Amino acid sequence: MNSNLTRRGFVSGSALLAGAAAIPAALRAESPAAPAAEPIRFYESDQPVWTKPPLAPGQPGREYRPTLTLNGSTLPFRIVDGVKIFHLTCEEVDHVFVPRTDFNDELRALCWGFNDQVHGPTIECVEGDRLRIYVTNKLPAATTVHWHGLIIPNGMDGVGGLNQKAIQPGETFKYEFTVWQHGTFMYHSHHDEMTQMALGMLGMFVVHPREPERTPPDRDYVYLLSEWKIVPGTRRPDPNEMVEFNVLTFNARAFPGTAPMLAKLGDRMRIRIGNLSAMDHHPIHIHGHNMRVVATDGGPIPEAGQWREVSVLVPVGSTRTVEFIANNPGDWAFHCHMTHHVMNQMGHGLPNLMGIDPGKLDKKARAFLPGYMTMGQEGMAAMGDMGMEVPPNSVPMVGAPGPYDYITMGGMFTNLKVREDLGGLRPGDGRDFTFGGWYQNPPGTQAMLASAEAMRRDLEAAPADSPHG
Repeated sequence: MNSNLTRRGFVSGSALLAGAAAIPAALRAESPAAPAAEPIRFYESDQPVWTKPPLAPGQPGREYRPTLTLNGSTLPFRIVDGVKIFHLTCEEVDHVFVPRTDFNDELRALCWGFNDQVHGPTIECVEGDRLRIYVTNKLPAATTVHWHGLIIPNGMDGVGGLNQKAIQPGETFKYEFTVWQHGTFMYHSHHDEMTQMALGMLGMFVVHPREPERTPPDRDYVYLLSEWKIVPGTRRPDPNEMVEFNVLTFNARAFPGTAPMLAKLGDRMRIRIGNLSAMDHHPIHIHGHNMRVVATDGGPIPEAGQWREVSVLVPVGSTRTVEFIANNPGDWAFHCHMTHHVMNQMGHGLPNLMGIDPGKLDKKARAFLPGYMTMGQEGMAAMGDMGMEVPPNSVPMVGAPGPYDYITMGGMFTNLKVREDLGGLRPGDGRDFTFGGWYQNPPGTQAMLASAEAMRRDLEAAPADSPHG
């Protein structure tokens, strides 16, 4: 391994990304870009896309505005002789899925990841960049890295045994290729992938177009979807699970551990969603807005072919990129619409007690089990705010306190906070969980308790012009 490729050696890359965070809100199309000899049209060609010579390294603030991976990070890079240099370290990570708060204990597990985090940091580059990615294996098992969706030379594709020897513990491999696509892709282990992906060896890979967009998004968020089986009281995910996943995550966090998206009223929003769940597709649903589907991992969709959704289905092994204008102020839900994917642990394997009258059972059971309470006769909404003790290293099935009641959702759930003024707050700075408090609805715009008098007036007296009399 090159001795210059140390954590300290990447400080310059970190500084570069920190500077990019201060880019002005208006990234203009007239910003200078590295010249291209001819238009880049490599999605359909009779030659492999990777054969074209690379261009000068694309820079944040010039060719693109950096993305933001909430609860995660972006991988820093250096530039050496016109090549972008990245370093991924495969290692065990003590990962927190839900941090401890005043209303819940933390949920954490010993996972496998990259660069001391789960999931791995987002890799970000520009179409035409030459990349050199060093991968150091500090795991107890061999591994590889596959660049999911990228069209690159066969020997760089990362399938253990097929394209390369596996990276043994203690070894460092070098991947090098030129990226001639733009869009949203992913990376992950492709050696014993059932085990290693289930333990967290995943990440996102964003490639920006070489020519700056004329109307770049004001905010460009990145989400990686995954699912886990973590039995309450245990400390490792179970990679053998095929059906009953009980921790569903955005960027390896479950609500209430997910940071919200922030938007200033009128912002053009882009959300890139990748799904490397083991078994499940995810229909990701937004409230208060609708979204245009503008790209898949196969590339951008021409404007005439784009369509609008309020729930975009993200199949396993795929990405979807959506855009919308944040023109509706409030605190809006953003979540998977598989109803079992918006809950946390302890909901599986329970008997169906809906409608059951336990009678004197609770009193009799408490003689042997103090504090016993039959649960589930009226659903599970009360699970979260009952204040009951839960097994070690586990979190309640549902939610967190909201501004009015307990939010009875967990798992793949977060919020989009649209405000007229963000007060200088930048997403991901640690304060965004409680930014500005909760949204205050203007008078007359919120559902509330109806009075008996109003009901009588409106429901008992049919209008004269009613077709129903």
